[in-house]
Amino acid sequence: MSTTHAQAVEQVVDTTRYPLDEPGGAAWREVVSRTRHELRTLGCSVLPDFIRPALHETLRRECATIAPKAYYDVETVNVYNIDTDASLPEDHPGRIAMRRGNAFVARDHIPGEFVIHRLYASAPFQDFLAACFELPALHELTDPLAGLVLNVVTPGMEHPWHFDTNEFAVSLLTQAPERGGVFEYCPNIRSAEAENFEDVRAVLTGDGGRMVRRLALRPGDLQLFKGRYSLHRVTEVQGDTERHTAIFAYSERPGVIGSVARTKQLFGRITPEHLAAEGRAVRVDELLD
Repeated sequence: MSTTHAQAVEQVVDTTRYPLDEPGGAAWREVVSRTRHELRTLGCSVLPDFIRPALHETLRRECATIAPKAYYDVETVNVYNIDTDASLPEDHPGRIAMRRGNAFVARDHIPGEFVIHRLYASAPFQDFLAACFELPALHELTDPLAGLVLNVVTPGMEHPWHFDTNEFAVSLLTQAPERGGVFEYCPNIRSAEAENFEDVRAVLTGDGGRMVRRLALRPGDLQLFKGRYSLHRVTEVQGDTERHTAIFAYSERPGVIGSVARTKQLFGRITPEHLAAEGRAVRVDELLD
C-alpha cells in the first residue's frame, strides 16, 4: 500500500470498524464476508459511519460548496429510461411516465483534496469494494465527467423508480434532507434472463408494497448496491435542505466512458473523449435498460 493511499484510508475511514488499512486480515475478512452475504441475499449492504464521525461536517460542507455546480434537468421518464412514446403494449410498465428532478455535479468540478475524491481514488478502498462485490478488481472510469459525481435532489424533487445501467453501485450520503429522500428498493425484482414486467408494474402502480424495502441512511454511511436487477428510487425530498449523495462509479474493466446521449442527459455537455468512445460500449445483458 502506498503512503498516500494508506494516509487517505486512515484519515478518512473509521478503520477501527472497517480495517481497510489491514487488507486480508481477520477483521477485514469478517467485514467483507458480512457485506457479501447481505449483497447476495438482499442486493444491498450499508456500512454505517464508514467515514470517521469527526469528518462528517467536513464531508457535508465540502459537498455543499460544489452542489450549486450541479446540472439540473427536470424531465419525464419511465422506469427503463427509454423513449416515453415507445410502441409498447398497453399494460407495459414502460408506459408509466414519471418526473425526474435530480441533478449531478460532474467529476471535473470536485477538487482532488475533497474527502470523497481522496476516497474514490484510494487503491485500498477499491480493493475492499472489489472483494465485497466478489470481483477480481475494480477500475476508475476513464470518463472525465462521470466516475465520481455528487447527486443533488432539491426539495420537492425525487429520483423516481429506475434500474441502474451498471450491475453494482457505491454511494455515500453527505447531507440528509429534513424529511423524505428515503431510499427504497425491490431486491432482485428482475434477472438477466427475465424482466418480470408484472411485478415491476405492481410496484409502479402502488400495488407492490410487499416487495419494497426502505433504508434510513445517514451522512457518512457507505451503501453498496446491486441496482441492475433491483428496482429503486429516492422519494420526494421535503423541507428546506437538499439531499446530497456522492456516487462512486467503477467498472470491472478499464477504459470505460459513458455514451454521448447518457452524458448529455446527466451533465448537459460532452467532451472529445465521449465522442471518440461512442459506439464501443459492451452490454452485459439484453434488458431494456
